[in-house]
Amino acid sequence: MTGSASIDVKKGSQKGSQESQEAAPTWRALWVLALGLAMIVLDSSIVNVSIPSIIAAIHINLAQAQWVTALYSIVLAALLLPSGRLGDMIGRKRILQVGTVIFVLGSVFAASASSGTLLLLARLVQGIGGALVMPSTLSTVSATFRGRHRATAFGIWGAVMSSAAAVGPFLGGVFASTIGWRWIFLVNLPLGLIVLVASAVFVPETKSAPGQTDNRWGMLADWKGILLSALGSALVVFALIEGQTYGWWRPRAALELGPLHWSASAPLSPVPVSLILGLALLAAFALIELARARRGKMVILDVSMFAIGTFGWGNLTAAIVNAGQFAVMFILPLYLINARGLSPLGAGSILGVMALGSIVSGGLARVVSARLGAGGTVQTGLLMEIVGVALSILLMRGSVPVWPMTLTLIIYGAGLGFASAQLTSLVLSGVPVAQSGQASATQSTIRQWGTALGAAVSGSALSLALSLVLPRHLTAFKGISAKMADGLVRSVQSSAGNAIVGMRAQGTRGRLGVLGPQVTNALTEGFTQGAQWAMGFAVLLLFLGLVASVLVRRAARKAGADKV
Repeated sequence: MTGSASIDVKKGSQKGSQESQEAAPTWRALWVLALGLAMIVLDSSIVNVSIPSIIAAIHINLAQAQWVTALYSIVLAALLLPSGRLGDMIGRKRILQVGTVIFVLGSVFAASASSGTLLLLARLVQGIGGALVMPSTLSTVSATFRGRHRATAFGIWGAVMSSAAAVGPFLGGVFASTIGWRWIFLVNLPLGLIVLVASAVFVPETKSAPGQTDNRWGMLADWKGILLSALGSALVVFALIEGQTYGWWRPRAALELGPLHWSASAPLSPVPVSLILGLALLAAFALIELARARRGKMVILDVSMFAIGTFGWGNLTAAIVNAGQFAVMFILPLYLINARGLSPLGAGSILGVMALGSIVSGGLARVVSARLGAGGTVQTGLLMEIVGVALSILLMRGSVPVWPMTLTLIIYGAGLGFASAQLTSLVLSGVPVAQSGQASATQSTIRQWGTALGAAVSGSALSLALSLVLPRHLTAFKGISAKMADGLVRSVQSSAGNAIVGMRAQGTRGRLGVLGPQVTNALTEGFTQGAQWAMGFAVLLLFLGLVASVLVRRAARKAGADKV
């Protein structure tokens, strides 16, 4: 670490804080932090496309395959709050480096896994490392880039984050189709080494002042807060992600996780139990944190931060927007692969063009923010997202070529870059530097909740739409009984359209005989229409996010935080 780049809030008091706001930061540090974040975000999106290859290679069942993606998100959400607070106390750069090492080790472990159990253990390790890295990158950006540099820094940070999420499916398709699925994890090895070495040289160390943390390990005094926040977040995210799998009320499948077994014949699904218990634990967590704060004791989360207008309304907006954005990314690959017959690589290539829009918007963030303010930039980005998704819905029909959708997704990607970065900037704009770690962890946690909510509502919206649309497309076939039609609808519904791919491959050799291709086309048309309805629900979520952003901008103007 270079001397000129070192920023230690612990030694700085008021003077140090002022210098951190006025001094020109090291831009190389920003790129290191952005790469660290990109590594974590990439791992969230790169795995999904490769799940079929993983199932075939190590012979895991469907339940284990679902947990390969879900476990990472659950662990990440559970540990973000305590890890963010830990970074405030003992140094954000230090936590970034420790998290990177753990994440890389978990990635190597995942790449060498020969069974579902070993792969899940590796994903657990990755989740722990990711939870340490994610808030450390954002809180360091928030603490070191102030004043006129802030909009540019968050623009670059947001563009990299959005691009990583968009590139993930493409890289997953490339690796799974060429050098093998294990490289979706091994790619983290060179990325992690670069982050580890470059952070030691370019990234400044930042932490809270001694009086604000009691002592280095004082956060252990709030062990109840740590447990309640971790367990509550994990249970809520599990319920939102797995509701479609295990049933929102009645069990749809048995839950088996280690010694835990929840029978499919039980009177109640584990999902509502998990959701209610998780919300109760989070409510208890908030009450305990408020009580500790009143007594002047150290807390994992200063709940009073939500009284800051930009922080409170901004987090609500971020959750809604993240739900809408995830819904888009959930529906589109299913449509491209199952309805349009693209390979995972082809679908990933189409979705990957979103990164182009994000890169362009990241470069323009400073100019746009200077003219419209951070709030105006967020609203412009959300409008572009809505327009991009709406145009994509119009293009979702078999008579239209796939390639024009790349243009609409570029628009969507550009909006994603504008909205994500500047919304994050607004959320953190009124938070004191000393609390940037817990504030960053809080907004990352709430974004994770939003993503989980998006997974829940998009899956439910698609399932509901298919149940309403598909039967109408099968009534024209007199050779199909009502029982068979119901079975086809359930098959397409439960597989999220994947059953259509198998029917298309069978042609006239399936159980439907000569009717096979015609029924397949009818189901494809019905699935396309259902996907359009589900995408329409994503537009509604983004519109609600746009409405909520008005409140964020109003709060920012009152605080004078909407100017660059």
